[in-house]
Amino acid sequence: MREYNEQELVRREKLLKIREYTNPYPERYEKTHSLREARILDDGTKDVRLAGRIVFARKMGKLSFVRIRDIEGDMQLEFKVDEVGEEKYDFFKKLIDVGDFIGASGEIFTTQTGEKTLRVKNFEFLGKALRVLPEKFHGLTDTEIKYRERYVDLIMNEEARKVFLGRSKLYAYIHKFLNENGFLEVETPILQNAVCGASARPFYTHHNTLDMDCNLRIAPETYLKQCIAAGYDKVYEVAKCFRNEGMDSEHLQEFTQVEWYASYWNFEDNIKFYQKFIKGLLLEIVGTTQIEYQGNVLNFGLDEWPRINYVDELTKKLGFDFLSITDPEELKQKIIDKGIFTDLELEEYKSLSQIIDFSYKKLIRANIVEPTIIYNYPAVLIPLARRNDKDNRIIDVFQVLAAGTELCKAYSELVDPVIQKQAFLDQLKAKAQGDEETMEMDESFLLAMEQGMPPISGLGFGIDRLMMIIFNQPSIRDVVLFPMMKSKD
Repeated sequence: MREYNEQELVRREKLLKIREYTNPYPERYEKTHSLREARILDDGTKDVRLAGRIVFARKMGKLSFVRIRDIEGDMQLEFKVDEVGEEKYDFFKKLIDVGDFIGASGEIFTTQTGEKTLRVKNFEFLGKALRVLPEKFHGLTDTEIKYRERYVDLIMNEEARKVFLGRSKLYAYIHKFLNENGFLEVETPILQNAVCGASARPFYTHHNTLDMDCNLRIAPETYLKQCIAAGYDKVYEVAKCFRNEGMDSEHLQEFTQVEWYASYWNFEDNIKFYQKFIKGLLLEIVGTTQIEYQGNVLNFGLDEWPRINYVDELTKKLGFDFLSITDPEELKQKIIDKGIFTDLELEEYKSLSQIIDFSYKKLIRANIVEPTIIYNYPAVLIPLARRNDKDNRIIDVFQVLAAGTELCKAYSELVDPVIQKQAFLDQLKAKAQGDEETMEMDESFLLAMEQGMPPISGLGFGIDRLMMIIFNQPSIRDVVLFPMMKSKD
């Protein structure tokens, strides 16, 4: 058990004394305004009731000032012994610390230095902090502690508050934008019995009542398409997804993904819609379509974003028609023979899709800075996408990349059940070759497809990665309130 330091022991002694006067953890306090609202009230406004955590205190003889804070703002409070009375002022000076919660009522005025302030007529103690906040000018300097104790980070760090207020605004904009454009929100299962919707390694669990092994959702795709089959014209979900893969600055095993699907669209319709969405989102959250990310200025405001044909560009980089090769070992050897990658670099990649995807990421994606549309993907990469009418080795897919980061993936959906079943069989073949990130045969999805589906285009993007770009954060953990951390020993 952790031992208390000297300051914590003093606070616990104060807590005992507070209990002699009042309940240090009262039931409620009625506010008239948030702190953000109070800062724009006219001077002379009376009977204003505010509450928040004390983050600064300057206690003097008969006049003291404190600053209280909530997630959206802060406010200065003035305490005078003549206003609150000697007994309450003595209570304030001796027993209330930085970090405590307080409620105060009084009149708004502006100090000579221009600081909007509440002249306190009365106050109530609302909660004792038994731990001391970090020193004001340094805050949480240990990154691991910052992630583990996000509540302290948000109290002390204005940048963190900006990021997570921005995340809440992002959610609000997603719902507003999609709802206004005719999309209906639904919920699909997190517990599933077929690994489908993306190429990823799943988490597994067991359903005791049904005595059935399940996996956690890696994507909501197949269920959302079943909604389209059921008659939804446009549908979306803000979905928690889980992929049992490596962790790095852009990946966590638990993440939040938005997917939307529209009947009668193709992927070109989705390109236009996504560009409209991103431009509106950036204007709403940061007020500009031109943002800086890790030293690069990214302009999302262009009418037409640059485009790269995936198959054509990778063919140029490799120097041969890679789509004509169907054996993974043959493709790997040809790449090695040309000196593009070494045997060691390709050793862990077993299937065609893995080898192609690795080559693309190293030779194309890593060099993209400006917002760019990548389109015309190899069919082997995405078994749920529609085959191109001119070449069935290619699928009608696009991604938007910026600063080497994937922001979204979208495609014209495969709705032909015969081709879809063969694509699932190809996935099983890749699994047999050692690819652990392949999809399984999803019989329920195939039944829905056999019932009949209209033309569809869908798009998905990770909220966490988009947040990194918008707020110029170097790690995905900086935009997730409570990221998964390794247990302390």
